Amino acid sequence: MASCGLLNLASCLPEAFFNYIASFLNAPLQPLLDLAKNLISLPVNIQLFSGLWAIVIYILSMFYALLIIYNGFQFIISGYDIQKRENAKTWLRNILIMIVLVQASFFIYDLAIQVSAVMTSTTLSLINNNFFLLTIDNISNVALEIIFFMLYIIVLLCAVLILIIRYGIVAIGVVLFPIAIFFYFIQPLRSYGILILNFLGICMFTTFLDAIILTGFSKLVEISLFANIKILVMISAFGLICAMMFFLMFFSIIKAAMNLGTKIAAIAATFA
Repeated sequence: MASCGLLNLASCLPEAFFNYIASFLNAPLQPLLDLAKNLISLPVNIQLFSGLWAIVIYILSMFYALLIIYNGFQFIISGYDIQKRENAKTWLRNILIMIVLVQASFFIYDLAIQVSAVMTSTTLSLINNNFFLLTIDNISNVALEIIFFMLYIIVLLCAVLILIIRYGIVAIGVVLFPIAIFFYFIQPLRSYGILILNFLGICMFTTFLDAIILTGFSKLVEISLFANIKILVMISAFGLICAMMFFLMFFSIIKAAMNLGTKIAAIAATFA
């Protein structure tokens, strides 16, 4: 903004007034926006649960010998049945793959988190930082920003809350990840393993979808039609993020659990 003087006082004072309003409204927004951006783009710190992961690995390792002994027993009693011998060989191969993956699960999980963070931060770098802040573009935009300011705060708080929950789930997921791998290679428990793996994968990479949504909406404000309603575009962007994350993270686990319950009920009915 140019310095005020006698020659431009009429245009300078209103501009200074609106800039003051914008800075006043952006003051409480900035911490929320910084927190939301960090929760979306930064990799989740899983070191806090490394000790608990080690305990889970130790417990699971107790089953390795039992599984190998059971597989050897199945191979011995298969006799000359080619199909049973092949099944025993396949089972042994799966056990060895499962052992390797379980032992390396911490590093695999951390690698997936790092990949997700790089993809997300790269996408977010395409967004102009001013997109998230209230700006003084025109009178109609200023009026809308004042009217919908509280709604924007509420939507941001909702997004931050869901992102915090997602962060906690992904952090503790490093403990569930080896259990999911172990379940996946045990035929009766495979459904549980798939359920956990799907849920952790969705929670891990949902922030990449958030970044794509924010990038897409940030490009909308470059169009004059949407530039005049910028705050509504921002509210829609974060509102869509809240709805998508809630649906993917919670509805998906409920649906998977219901499908799993249906299978268990079908098995129980068969035995009955």
